[in-house]
Amino acid sequence: MKEIAILGATASGKTGLAIEIAKKVDANILSLDSLSIYKEVDIVSAKPTVEERDGIKHFGIDELYIDQYFSVATFFDLYKKAKETSLQEGKHLIIVGGTSFYLKSMIQGLSVKLSVSEETKQQIKTKLLDLSSAYSYIEKIDPIYSAKVSSTDSYRIEKWYEIYYESGQIATEYFLQNEKKSIISDIPIFDILVDREALREKISQRTMIMIEHGLIDEIFYLEKKYGRTPTPMGAIGIKETLLFLDGKIDKKELHNLITIHTAQLAKRQETFNNSQFSKRIKLLKKDLNKNIMSIF
Repeated sequence: MKEIAILGATASGKTGLAIEIAKKVDANILSLDSLSIYKEVDIVSAKPTVEERDGIKHFGIDELYIDQYFSVATFFDLYKKAKETSLQEGKHLIIVGGTSFYLKSMIQGLSVKLSVSEETKQQIKTKLLDLSSAYSYIEKIDPIYSAKVSSTDSYRIEKWYEIYYESGQIATEYFLQNEKKSIISDIPIFDILVDREALREKISQRTMIMIEHGLIDEIFYLEKKYGRTPTPMGAIGIKETLLFLDGKIDKKELHNLITIHTAQLAKRQETFNNSQFSKRIKLLKKDLNKNIMSIF
């Protein structure tokens, strides 16, 4: 069994390319996408339809409802399931998606997760009421950690205290003794090269199609069923549509906002891939196809 990863900015055509390759080489697909993983989130996620999947088995699509717990570790489990299934079926595995942070995490590994008691959570909650004081304490006893964290980064300060209270160790010592475990290594990584202006035009067109094909109705349904609390309800495409449903913007502004925010996301994705995957092969889609096929 061979494994490859195909990355690319949103709307770059990576999903279609992955399905095309999978049909030729008899492969399953693992989707790395922070919205496609959810059921009922179809139009706004731009996930491939059942027809577009063309009989190719996909993992990472329609796995959870949006009010269910999700973390990066979820993709570790999905990858293990996809790989085991592919081995049993004698198929290759193609990993594809715009949320390449998940791939990077699987290559680097995750630290062992601590179980945090309710008592500890309450202690930390009280401690964080004075964030400045909480940070100063970390500076005093774990300067290596504090040097990497902003004094206003409540999330990482909270994580430090979780480790400290539950393990009795400062985070720097804890991480040294609990090294990350990688579950993917030596995987060929391909990245689709796109012209930024052409990509923005494609994003604009795709956004218009989403709106015409029921985006507003989909978000109305999701809000009615789940409310606005679940994290996915703040995703691009959803948050803008909620503004429209609130009467704060019109349909033209809805299209413009989603297009702008999606283009900004594409730029961030490109920057991340450039900085985190130095050995990847980055080519135009037509050239990438030939390059990928030479592996199988």
